[in-house]
Amino acid sequence: MKKRARLNFTLMKKSIIMLAALFVMSLQIKGQNMVLTKTQQALVPIAANEAKGNIKELKASLNEGFDQGLTVSEAKEALSQLYAYTGFPRSLNALGALQQVIKERHEAGLRVEDGREADPLPKDYDALKRGTEVQTQLVGGHPFTYTFAPQSDYYLKAHLFGDIFARNNLSFADREVVTVSAISALPGCEPQLQAHVSGARNMGVSDEALKEMPGLLETKIGSAEAERLRGALAAVLGDGYQTGHTAGSAFPSATDPQFSVWPKGEPNPYGKYFTGKSFLADVGGGVMNVTFEPRCRNNWHIHHKQVQVLICVAGRGWYQEWGKEAIEMTPGTIIAIPAEAKHWHGAAKDSWFQHLTYHKDVQEGASNEWLEPVADEEYEKVK
Repeated sequence: MKKRARLNFTLMKKSIIMLAALFVMSLQIKGQNMVLTKTQQALVPIAANEAKGNIKELKASLNEGFDQGLTVSEAKEALSQLYAYTGFPRSLNALGALQQVIKERHEAGLRVEDGREADPLPKDYDALKRGTEVQTQLVGGHPFTYTFAPQSDYYLKAHLFGDIFARNNLSFADREVVTVSAISALPGCEPQLQAHVSGARNMGVSDEALKEMPGLLETKIGSAEAERLRGALAAVLGDGYQTGHTAGSAFPSATDPQFSVWPKGEPNPYGKYFTGKSFLADVGGGVMNVTFEPRCRNNWHIHHKQVQVLICVAGRGWYQEWGKEAIEMTPGTIIAIPAEAKHWHGAAKDSWFQHLTYHKDVQEGASNEWLEPVADEEYEKVK
């Protein structure tokens, strides 16, 4: 019996190592052969974290950016520009975080490149005239005047597009990548996000580069932000937007997450124990990949005499034990469910969800007990 237990532990350890390697590889694949420049790749999570006000993650993104060659000038310019989109409090907090990161890196002997400052503007520079030209280019060649609020129209033209966009230490394309990334992190701003996806195209950001951005957001920020941008891309690009799903595994809408590494599988044979549609794929080594459509979840259930392990690999979902608060699951979240714990897991209301699953510490007589469905009123309480 002990020999069998040791064998099971060895096989499980190999499975865990394999899963970890596959997960890391999936993240690396997303970063290879990208159309976005290295500067733009660094600016995507920086801008999104600034918009969310997540200083801890912003500092991590800044450090990662500096490791990849981002300059202080580029980071400072992006965070300064964002005051026009996320407000002065967010922008000033982010600039303060940037100062801390620079100080910490200097003290640790880590590389920090100052970079090139913007060229000075000529003495006869007309910010309103130039800003009007830049705004016209951004909106597709048709002059735009916000007659309802003339002062806002002036600030947009003269200050944002005239003064800020005139600073040439970031290109117009870089600036729109920053703006799109930030607005993707702002719930309720979908019309503005769609407008800036169109504006980014007019300012030199290719469709291929735009299509790479949701993957970066999903990996580094979260599924909700990635989904928000995917929706804007689908609205702007229409039939020209392809999500990059593998052949034969496409989901019904362009707003679904990009499951290009993990297979969707076939309709779940245990579907009678689920609310909504789910799919199951055997990925080998006793590991299964479960895919949930938005709002889909399994019934309350109990694993007797065995521990179930969940590893979220795509999308966003929830795990909840009886009598406890629900736990959000995003790519990289790992949960070991104790034996005999009544629980459920499934997708968020607005996102597809995938997790790998396997069992460990399996004892003789192990079984799975399916219980009642998770009622709609219970599910709606999860936020």
